[in-house]
Amino acid sequence: MAASPHSPNSTFRRLRGQRSPAEFAALVRRAAREIGETVSCDARYIGRVESGEIRCPNYAYERVLLHLFPGRTLADLGFPPREAVRGRSAQRTPAPAPAHHRTGPKESDVLRRAFMAGGSATVAAATLGLTLLGDTRRLPSRAGEAEAAAVEDAVRQIRLLDDRHGADALYRRAAEPLRTAYALLDAGSARQSTEDRLHAGAGELAVSVGWLAHDSGRFDDARSHYAEALATARVAGDPGLEAHAFSNMAFLARDCGRSREAVRAAQAGRRAARAVGSPRLLSLLALREAGGWAGLADRKACEEALSRAHTEFSRGPGDKDPEWMSFFGEAELESLEARCRATLGEYARAARHARRAADLQDPHFARNVALYTAELAGDLAHAGAPDEAAWAGGRVLDLLAEVQSTRVRSMLADTARTLAPHRRSPRVGAFLARHASA
Repeated sequence: MAASPHSPNSTFRRLRGQRSPAEFAALVRRAAREIGETVSCDARYIGRVESGEIRCPNYAYERVLLHLFPGRTLADLGFPPREAVRGRSAQRTPAPAPAHHRTGPKESDVLRRAFMAGGSATVAAATLGLTLLGDTRRLPSRAGEAEAAAVEDAVRQIRLLDDRHGADALYRRAAEPLRTAYALLDAGSARQSTEDRLHAGAGELAVSVGWLAHDSGRFDDARSHYAEALATARVAGDPGLEAHAFSNMAFLARDCGRSREAVRAAQAGRRAARAVGSPRLLSLLALREAGGWAGLADRKACEEALSRAHTEFSRGPGDKDPEWMSFFGEAELESLEARCRATLGEYARAARHARRAADLQDPHFARNVALYTAELAGDLAHAGAPDEAAWAGGRVLDLLAEVQSTRVRSMLADTARTLAPHRRSPRVGAFLARHASA
């Protein structure tokens, strides 16, 4: 029986069975990968469905859920007909909201679309944090649940687009939603729970936009966004967000050649992460620390950090893993170790890890496939395997047709320079010619 507008979806809850919300969310994400969809399903989403807050899933989730439960309809999963949900929304004509009240359904839809799309002049105006109240566009005097949800949706959408296409084309467009998020945060909320969601959402959005700047080679911008996220985390007393900001700051410091800073940022992140209770988060921070130690040529400290990373990773995923860590699986673990090995000059060993990372990565995440394959090409070139490196480099060029990443292109350029002395090899020569034309 379908859930009523405000009643829990008990049918969906029964389908989850004995699994935790996080475990069930992992099943949903796996089903999505099986059919080429990407959904950012987490324990919070499952909770929103079961509570009845999400009355009908969007079309991507519908396809995934029907694949996960073959032979069933949305009604069998406890959802009302989509047209019924839309019909009730369309028929409702609320009185104009007072100026101090949060935006209503129509206004929240405008905000949500503005966050999710971006690009045109109309959307750019909307993403400045303006809402439609009659014919007047202005910031709400108080932010509500709809605005908090819009910020969270923006974070998820940016991550999905980055996974598929890389950062270069996204960075400028993502700056507007970030400004909106902080404007909404500044407007405040009547409820502490909404205020907490806005702080977490704005901080995560700052990290995401910082990452887009980082991946597209705008290191100063990235540093500023990460610092903004860290400040937001500390104001809100949010250790998970603080650990995330420090993790990215350590990564950025390593890429900028500031290895000591990378170590210290990773260690600060580890201190914050202890309050989160996620072994996977501790594993990632240990890998960030290992990268810093490798940059300092401290092999012993690097090995110790790598050992900690593998130990924590082996504990498996858990309910307390942050949503943003969905990218951190075995492929990323192998890739980060490959970078440490390469930094220490162990190129053959690095190539083995990079190859495993590329093989393990879900092909739907084209940006990471390109990144790991570019790492493999560079490691093979330095390890004295020019023909294999040229093959891997050619594969990266294929992927760059859909991935826009300054970082990947820079890595490939380094590989091309390393392979230049081997241009008489037919395979290397073909790769170099193709790279030059690209």
